Amino acid sequence: MHWPRSGRRSVPDATHVVSGKVREVYGLDENRILLVASDRISTFDVVLPTLIPDKGRVLTGLSAFWFARSRDSVPNHLLELRDDGRTMVCERLEMLPIECVVRGYLAGSAWHDYQATGVVCGHALPAGLRESERLPEPIFTPATKASEGHDENIDEERAADLCGEGRYRAAREASLELYRFGVAHAKSAGIVLADTKFEF
Repeated sequence: MHWPRSGRRSVPDATHVVSGKVREVYGLDENRILLVASDRISTFDVVLPTLIPDKGRVLTGLSAFWFARSRDSVPNHLLELRDDGRTMVCERLEMLPIECVVRGYLAGSAWHDYQATGVVCGHALPAGLRESERLPEPIFTPATKASEGHDENIDEERAADLCGEGRYRAAREASLELYRFGVAHAKSAGIVLADTKFEF
């Protein structure tokens, strides 16, 4: 099936569920969804007007790469990667209402929070750290999942309230495990994985 670069089209025997910033979601049945990665680009929570050729295929390829390599330690929702390179058939699951961010380096919004208070999402960090410095240990820094505007960094207590204590703890441990796995893989290729985000 050919997909327009915008990612949106009519799909036989499927129902359009939602448009994200870069992905379209279709319901196939009560147990499966179709995720379509478009060529749209979003920066700082704004979808830009220019499409990037084959960006959706690159995103899907990256997702499939990591899902295949990490599923033995943390199961995931991927059921099938379709031949067009931009669509995945996935298990229909309930998503947690937080972004699961793991940071190994003091950068981005964590650096701004640290400069202001010395604390990042409830983690009191040592004094005197420099921007982009490696942290003594990776930290889990949850954020809200904003439908509009920017996600907001939150502490672990608020994240546990949003998810339920058990599901929150499981997501935190899975995130840290996946980050460590990603760091080791990236290091073998000479790449530094400063931080990353997961959704469960």
